[in-house]
Amino acid sequence: MIHRRATDLVLNGLRRQAAVGLIGPRQVGKTTVARAIAQAAGALYLDLETRADRDKLTEPALFLERYEDRLVVLDEIHRAPEIFQELRGLIDRGRQRGRRTGRFLILGSASIELLRQSGESLAGRIEYVEMKPLDVLEAAPDAAAVEALWLRGGFPDSLLAASDADSAAFRRDFIRTYLERDIPQFGRRIPAETLGRFWTMLAHGQGTMLNASRLASGLSVSAPTVSGYVDLLVDLLLVRRLRPFHANSGKRLVKSPKVYIRDSGLTHALLGIGDDNALAGHPVAGPSWEGFVIENLLAAAPPGTAASFYRTAAGAEMDLVLEMPDGRGLWAIEVKRGLPGSLGKGFHHAREDLAPRRSYVVHAGEGSHPVAADIEAIGLRDMAALLNGL
Repeated sequence: MIHRRATDLVLNGLRRQAAVGLIGPRQVGKTTVARAIAQAAGALYLDLETRADRDKLTEPALFLERYEDRLVVLDEIHRAPEIFQELRGLIDRGRQRGRRTGRFLILGSASIELLRQSGESLAGRIEYVEMKPLDVLEAAPDAAAVEALWLRGGFPDSLLAASDADSAAFRRDFIRTYLERDIPQFGRRIPAETLGRFWTMLAHGQGTMLNASRLASGLSVSAPTVSGYVDLLVDLLLVRRLRPFHANSGKRLVKSPKVYIRDSGLTHALLGIGDDNALAGHPVAGPSWEGFVIENLLAAAPPGTAASFYRTAAGAEMDLVLEMPDGRGLWAIEVKRGLPGSLGKGFHHAREDLAPRRSYVVHAGEGSHPVAADIEAIGLRDMAALLNGL
């Protein structure tokens, strides 16, 4: 199953810029996309996990200059960080000879390191594409598939596993690999057990406002240490920190962000939720669905969309506020699992405060219909398709 959206974003980036950095968590499908692009373009593909391909770059400038007329894909580039400075020189010399775009596609499982190294060496020469897990538009053609995607999450090996048990086993291994191998690789000296407990605490509090002091008390660490843990998981693209919406409205607005584990399947794995029945009866089902909807809508939203939530001390609340690009104004979105009946006062007060151009209640069903003046109830797939078509 290929990520069509990520593929299109990479190809567009290569038409604009000399290099594209494909970032995203491990096992999300970056190599699959890169190999497909390389095959279609007749590119040189180097997997720097292998010694044979690393040995080809003992003298990187001499080797790569021979491929100035072809796209070069460098997978697992964090295995050879010294190459970044060489790429800068190759790009600049190529520009002098008229080759300005489509030179290098670089990727690696260590997104933090890729961003740091390329940001220092390739500023003004690289465009980044964030590759997310599969979403409802790519992997869920019907309601049953949406439910499976919610339970298992969007990592391809998890979603496409032969059984729920196999899917859960993949996600447990995924979590263990991050805790025991990937995070220490970044030089973060955090005990795996401590970070695992913290990750699980975030899963229990899915979609709640960040309270670093409370989390710190549960781990016997300081609040700044907890903030550092959150920063790390955000940098790894595993956790989303959704900021509160700020406006000069005179209202007392909350200041703490909400925190979501970005992939619903990882949320369920951390909590030991293995099948539909266990999920349906679990207290996290509602917050998990909310996070799932938010991730899918942000994956579909047009570039330049800014996301936040709205909450006041008086109880006005909106799950998701999208500041749309190109003058499209604010869109206010409430998330419900079932078809909406009456909407609470907090929703209506938030609409009064925000004065959004459009208001939606996103649910698990299909189709759309008005529920009140200027408020539309709409299924998740339909809402994602609406955003994707902008």
